[in-house]
Amino acid sequence: MENNQPHPTTSSTLVPSRLVRIDKSADDLECSLHVLPKQLMREFSHVFNDEYLKFGDNVADAVMSDTATDSTLRLLAIPTNQRAREDLVQIGDHIEQEKDRLLNVFMTFGKYICEQLRANGFWADYIDPCSGLPMLSLNCNKVYSEVDGMECLLNYKAYNAGFCKILTHPKWGSAVYPATIFAHAPAEVVRGLIESLPAGATP
Repeated sequence: MENNQPHPTTSSTLVPSRLVRIDKSADDLECSLHVLPKQLMREFSHVFNDEYLKFGDNVADAVMSDTATDSTLRLLAIPTNQRAREDLVQIGDHIEQEKDRLLNVFMTFGKYICEQLRANGFWADYIDPCSGLPMLSLNCNKVYSEVDGMECLLNYKAYNAGFCKILTHPKWGSAVYPATIFAHAPAEVVRGLIESLPAGATP
């Protein structure tokens, strides 16, 4: 499978960006895998507290060292981006309908990834793009910033438009829908899951 990388990898990258899908639909997501960098640790802790340590028997501390083995439990991020059919900076009913479509695609994807990991005993959660809140960690009420996360993990650019911060994709511009999954698991397990997904169409 080709990676179809639209940008250089960052120091946190474990699996470079690739287009994937989870079924026979034509809805692709660009996703990659990253060890959670120190710049995002404060944000992660702010949003999730220590919920990831309370899941099942998974009580080991995450290892942030670059020398960690593939079997070590690590805090991982799976940023996803979808190419929108509309420029999402615009407003109108058709824009809202497109956002709903993209939301449903991500929710299906996020649920699938988290179910696979949790079934194997590893904590995983995904962010609701509408609220910025975790979907599965019920005791969390702090908002995660998708734009800041994409800037840190993928080195994507953003600009301010009024009170909003707008993400720009290197190929798709502002016609992009970002959303993120987090996991506390061995990197090799999550890497294998991502690499097992069917390839999406060439962008």
